[in-house]
Amino acid sequence: MSSTTSYTSVDITAFFSQTSKLWKNDGIRSLFPLEKIPGMISLLAGRPNSSTFPFESITMKLKPALAGMPAPTGEDDPFTITLQDEELNEALQYGMTAGVARLIDWLAEFQTHTHKRVQDGSWDITIGAGSQDVMYKACLALVDDGDYFLVETPVYPGALGFLAAMPCTLIEVHTDAQGLNPANLEAILSTWETTHPGKPYPKALYTIPSGSNPTGASIPEERKIEVLKLAKKYNFLLLEDDAYAFLYYGPAGQQARSYFTLEPEVNAEQGRVVRFDSFSKVLSSGMRLGYMTASPGLCAAVNLITSNTSLQPSTFSQIIAYNLLSRWGPSGFLAHCAGVAQFYRTRRDMFERVAHKHLTGLAEWTTPIAGMFLYIKLLAHKDGREADSWDLISTKAVAKGVLAVPGTAFMPLRGPTPFLRVSFSIIEEDMADEACRRLREVILEARAEAEAEAVSRAD
Repeated sequence: MSSTTSYTSVDITAFFSQTSKLWKNDGIRSLFPLEKIPGMISLLAGRPNSSTFPFESITMKLKPALAGMPAPTGEDDPFTITLQDEELNEALQYGMTAGVARLIDWLAEFQTHTHKRVQDGSWDITIGAGSQDVMYKACLALVDDGDYFLVETPVYPGALGFLAAMPCTLIEVHTDAQGLNPANLEAILSTWETTHPGKPYPKALYTIPSGSNPTGASIPEERKIEVLKLAKKYNFLLLEDDAYAFLYYGPAGQQARSYFTLEPEVNAEQGRVVRFDSFSKVLSSGMRLGYMTASPGLCAAVNLITSNTSLQPSTFSQIIAYNLLSRWGPSGFLAHCAGVAQFYRTRRDMFERVAHKHLTGLAEWTTPIAGMFLYIKLLAHKDGREADSWDLISTKAVAKGVLAVPGTAFMPLRGPTPFLRVSFSIIEEDMADEACRRLREVILEARAEAEAEAVSRAD
């Protein structure tokens, strides 16, 4: 993408909720940037004096043996990170609302490297306590009473939880083995005035394009292009929750480009795609670090909410992440992610092997090419009738000592479904084998009961 190419900027303020206009600038944090003026003497913040912190230094050892992990360079001990003196004081102190400036700069360079988006002022980055933190705040800034919100279905229950609590109506958009179905999306939107007379068109679409939680599906690029064209035609925002983007282990060279990458190319505009990334799956889930890449206006709205609620993401976690990422650089980080992805590919292969061993003919699923989940359809009736997985899991499976997430947890309207989600991220092969054996017993028992009921009715 050329830096001289002109693109239309989407007016993000047209999507803001009335509630977003009620948030007020924090009278202290809004002045923080002025402290950077040379010669400024600041009496602003009630920061605790760092001399009272009980930590003198903190040293962390990296794992050099982790598959695919490149050795950091430029250090006497490339596998040790030590925080001390001023850097440690910074890590333990209050920080800027949007995040540590040098980490934001690194992330901006990474987005340019990965998504080929020039840093031309059309997008910005804000960091949160995990991507779900900034996702929730973005939706707070967008959702108005009476709005309609499109959600791919099945959908991640974390997003479903906070969206269900907002004053909007959720509209299910079907998915299949290739992720979000653009034909179903178009059918919903093209008949909107008939099915929802007098109601506003949906304001946004929420989707997980890579290794979806729960289905494991990844949408191909040609479908993404269709979805982007519909977003422009019907004027809605696209919330790209791409937490599993760097856990791709499908065919080399065939990973679909992101919505964030494709937006200028497909629609000749910028600002409609709101991208969420997470470090939870590739660095640490406990560090609680994620970030949003979006129009500067939406980033500012999210920062305003943060300044009045959680104040900021963890400075300590950010400093740790920056120390590691700045050593690796974008290419080194991507090499690490490739190693992590290969690890999960091995886990997927293991789980599928034992699942085929016990569940062939009793369950169906699509092999994922990213992520850490299988979405399994239980064939609890020989005649093809569907049985609700909630009933089977909450009764028979629990009694036999095996747990998975019933599919109804991922349905916005909580409808029954024969699917369940299993995670292969941490389970070892012996336990996976036993779990699948127990699931087999659950299905066979359900089939036997269904056949007995059928005989009883016939009598």
